[in-house]
Amino acid sequence: MQEIMEVSDGKNHGLMSHRGFMLIKGIHDPDEVDMIRNLEIKESDVLVVTYPKSGTIWMQQILLLLEAKGDLTAINKHSTFSNGELVPWIEVKGYIEAFIKAQPPRMRVSHLPFSLLPSALSQKKGKVIYVARNPKDVLVSYFHFHKVANMLETPTDFDNFFEKFMRGDVFGSSWFEHIKMWYLHKDDLNMLFLTYEEMIKDLHSAVERIALFLGSEVTDEQLADVVKHSTFNNMKKIPQANYERVPSHLLSHQKGMFMRKGTIGDWKNHFTVAQNERFDDTFRREMEGIPLDFIWDIKDIV
Repeated sequence: MQEIMEVSDGKNHGLMSHRGFMLIKGIHDPDEVDMIRNLEIKESDVLVVTYPKSGTIWMQQILLLLEAKGDLTAINKHSTFSNGELVPWIEVKGYIEAFIKAQPPRMRVSHLPFSLLPSALSQKKGKVIYVARNPKDVLVSYFHFHKVANMLETPTDFDNFFEKFMRGDVFGSSWFEHIKMWYLHKDDLNMLFLTYEEMIKDLHSAVERIALFLGSEVTDEQLADVVKHSTFNNMKKIPQANYERVPSHLLSHQKGMFMRKGTIGDWKNHFTVAQNERFDDTFRREMEGIPLDFIWDIKDIV
């Protein structure tokens, strides 16, 4: 087994670097993560890939509702804690065997980089949906999530977390590397590339694209129900979707809400002028040659 470098953040949690990617000690097993690369992929498999805090639970809700043809009650009766039970992370320790044995369609989510996910995806087997979010809002959302998530370090303050994010010393490693590798390989895969911001701007169109990509046979009325039950405000009221039933040893619900704002531009309430200028410089340098545009402020949505 490859040597694992642990980055201790405290007594009960920490990060470990495996093949250049930060995993969470106790949540991920490096040997199992390595097994993912050689998994057999079926044509009906659906994999949603995101950098953390980029719309993962939003996509879980949409996938489940499309499968249920917009019937919210059909989802709720099958989930004790959260939608994560029905569309789980492929890289979490102990989940691979369940994936292998699962009946189609096998729907999974992942925060892993391109280099660690099944090589069969490059043969255009299965379907991949990648959701990208503007990294300033990702940073802020991730900062607040660290206050709630018991498996992660509680940040001392925003400035300290800002530095860790910029270095890639967080689970998920560098946002820039994550999105660049997936974007540069998107034509090698059967992939739909979406942004969090376009989903906020026009959720109906985004869900329509997802349904078309997946080959979901839904009526206009059913599609409208999928959209209705996938809005941020409605999801906040649905226990399975908002993760409020996730056990307290994983999430400290009294410290904050898993679904916080779901907006665009919250970074303006946190970044200093110097931090913003530095981030912009890094973004221009790291994303040079990558033709991706983001919406940075909710006011820019027209």
